[in-house]
Amino acid sequence: MLRVLLVDDEPHILQGLKALIDWNSEGFEIAATFSNGQDALDYLKDNRVDLIIADIKMPVMTGLDLLKEIRKNGVSDADFVISSGFADFSYAQTAIKYDCKRYILKPVDKEVLLEILGEVKQRNHTQDKAPISKEMEDAYFERDLIGVIRGKFDDVMLGRVLNKISDDDIVRYIEIQAEEAFLPDEDRDESDKIAMQRKIYEAAKAFLSDNEFNAVFDPSGHDNIYDVGFIYTRSLSVNMGCSEEDYFIKLHDYIRDYTNFDINLFVGKSVKGLRNTTKSYGTALRLRFLKGFREKQSIYNYDDNDIKNSNEKVLILKDSIDDFVRAVEDYDKDRILETVEKLYTDVRESGARSFIDININYIVFQLINLAAKLDDDINQEEILRIISEKTFEKGVLRGSKEHFKQFALEYADYLSQLRKNVSTGALADIEREVRDNYMSNLTLKGLGDKYYVNSAYLGQLFHKRYGCSFRDYLHNYRIEKAISLLLTTDMKIYEIAAAVGYRDVDYFVNKFIAVKGCTPAKFRKQEKKDN
Repeated sequence: MLRVLLVDDEPHILQGLKALIDWNSEGFEIAATFSNGQDALDYLKDNRVDLIIADIKMPVMTGLDLLKEIRKNGVSDADFVISSGFADFSYAQTAIKYDCKRYILKPVDKEVLLEILGEVKQRNHTQDKAPISKEMEDAYFERDLIGVIRGKFDDVMLGRVLNKISDDDIVRYIEIQAEEAFLPDEDRDESDKIAMQRKIYEAAKAFLSDNEFNAVFDPSGHDNIYDVGFIYTRSLSVNMGCSEEDYFIKLHDYIRDYTNFDINLFVGKSVKGLRNTTKSYGTALRLRFLKGFREKQSIYNYDDNDIKNSNEKVLILKDSIDDFVRAVEDYDKDRILETVEKLYTDVRESGARSFIDININYIVFQLINLAAKLDDDINQEEILRIISEKTFEKGVLRGSKEHFKQFALEYADYLSQLRKNVSTGALADIEREVRDNYMSNLTLKGLGDKYYVNSAYLGQLFHKRYGCSFRDYLHNYRIEKAISLLLTTDMKIYEIAAAVGYRDVDYFVNKFIAVKGCTPAKFRKQEKKDN
């Protein structure tokens, strides 16, 4: 089915267009309808359509502005038809300039509409219309799959995912990362970590063989998280003739041997059907967070967590934890170290093997609450991310007492800067650093050290000011510089990637698609055609 987007601010017009013909029998489906161009543009950034029929005069964004925006920024190459009550030649001239296929007057005639659909079908089935590249097709699919994983999808997106991934009564999300990816930025630069991430992705796809679409690259999209997602369905282990547990071991060992990296698997809980993948995804992220407080393992399985399978008595060490939290709040370094010692002593004397989930949850809740008291608008998910990232540091055993002390001191420092609410002009300095050194390996940690601002607090400032992470801000800036090179030079794509700071060309292309909706080569070609 070819997909159609209808955009008109008059509800009766939209209803009339939907009822005018039998769209399905003509080989089309109505993907969505909107009453203004801006909402349509937002939809097109994440969804592919083949035909757009839009009114000219609409609130927020007109049909012509929508057409200009998607053509200039490569958002969509769908056939565009203007439907208007204005027989003004200047409108038609502007529409044609931006590759509008037809300009038709209201009320829309049935025969004219059928003629347009015939032309669209012909263009989509003839050789002179370039088919969508595998690169773009894979990028669209991964975008849909990541939407399903994160719980931000509709039935159309789910349907496209189900075309390539078999549904099952048992589905588990698995996050895969290299152990080295948890080291701080000064040990490996971003390009090295992305290269490792890419190799893990290749290994996962090789392990899956015919089910390669069950692996997805960089589903979290977060700073300092270099993950590969893996959708496990029961049929995978059944086809291999082994149990779930054996399948996870085989997956781990295959990727480890393929990459020569120490690998971590975080296996989320079982859910029923791909529609519920996000519930398993959430538990996998929680396992990653808890990693910092546990004995080192290769496979962290939700089914093995302390609460589900431990026979020991579960104790909430409330008094010890409350003393620890007060010390963190007061930024009393000596008392922080003392309360951590006391907390570990209480854990040891209670007979618990480690910080079990219920105590970790209580600690995390209290630490998030400290930040929320200082800033009502704070994003609690962002704080959880900060806590998670800060539990992995250089030179300490994962889950050790010294590790926990270091984390506590850094979090107290973060709260101190949040309490003072001082940026000391750091954002202006960071903006200048990006302008001058965007092609270098810039990190929040390095910039925070340079300008004496806690990196976690600096990250919070970025989210407030720009509505995105520093990593995304840097990527967007690099992509804008890449666009300039695409339009003003004859440099090859790999040369442009290197010039703006990407050593991994595939990663550069994927980031370009995420920002502009098309590959760099297609963007260059379209711009040259328009100009």
